[in-house]
Amino acid sequence: MKITMKHIFKSYDKAEVIRDLNLELEDQAFTTLLGPSGCGKTTILRMIAGLENPTGGEIFFDDVCVFSSEKKINVPPEKRNIGFVFQDFALWPHLSVFENVAFGLRARKDTADLEKRVMEALAAVQLSDFRNRYPSQLSGGQQQRVGFARAIVTKPDCILFDEPLSALDAILRDEMRVEIKRLTGEMGVTAVFVTHDQMEAMSMSDRIIVLNQGLIEQEGAPEDIYQKPATPFTAKFIGKSNWLGNQAMFRPEAASLKKTEGCRTYPAVVTGVQFLGENYQLFLDADGKQWTMESPEKYQTGTNVSVYINEDKIVTFQ
Repeated sequence: MKITMKHIFKSYDKAEVIRDLNLELEDQAFTTLLGPSGCGKTTILRMIAGLENPTGGEIFFDDVCVFSSEKKINVPPEKRNIGFVFQDFALWPHLSVFENVAFGLRARKDTADLEKRVMEALAAVQLSDFRNRYPSQLSGGQQQRVGFARAIVTKPDCILFDEPLSALDAILRDEMRVEIKRLTGEMGVTAVFVTHDQMEAMSMSDRIIVLNQGLIEQEGAPEDIYQKPATPFTAKFIGKSNWLGNQAMFRPEAASLKKTEGCRTYPAVVTGVQFLGENYQLFLDADGKQWTMESPEKYQTGTNVSVYINEDKIVTFQ
């Protein structure tokens, strides 16, 4: 299902949080809305779901209008055939895993082959043996899988994810990234994922939309967003950026401490060192500019070094 948002505005108490947003979310693609807290990404997600109404504009699912302020169209959430995975899992503590997953089907009075459909959803998230357990008897990762099973049991055309991994520890987050991407791909659904975690966005997405104060800063493939940031905000928000001035930057991997032909050379002083396991992260002072780099060798604080920067990898802004 392709989702199109045209000239969307959203205000709260006369304060605009979304301003003239025009957005297309491609059919069966995994798109991430990425940005800092308060940039409007969750509001966009909730407007797609029908949980919030835009102040103005139109929303289309394929060629069907589900919201129009001008035409007075507003299809209710239960008729939009969308699955929603919440940040806090939102499981009923008094219901078993089976009944939590079945809840949406029962609420819609869509109970034909209910047991088969619920068990298929649980099998997809590898929780078939947990059908009789309660949320309090599950780990955080298992609870999130129940939330995902509940979202897919209705066979939605689109699944919306509102920072679903933020409550999990680092290892579980890595595992769930792989699982969510695999399952949405196998199902062939449109997926819209909200996060402020750039690692999640870069590792999972077919396309990233970077938001800032209700506006789109940049959209594109993860590689383009990282390697060719269109604005200083994107460059600072995505990955690590070392600045040569207000309008020029380079990524840490574009530079080396080993003499390299055809590179610009800058003197710097090591101001800090952190051990990362495979490498050391160096903090550098280059004539008042603060840079970071990784090095296989440990340097002592106060060491003078030369930084060789690949000129082709320097990004400049107008």
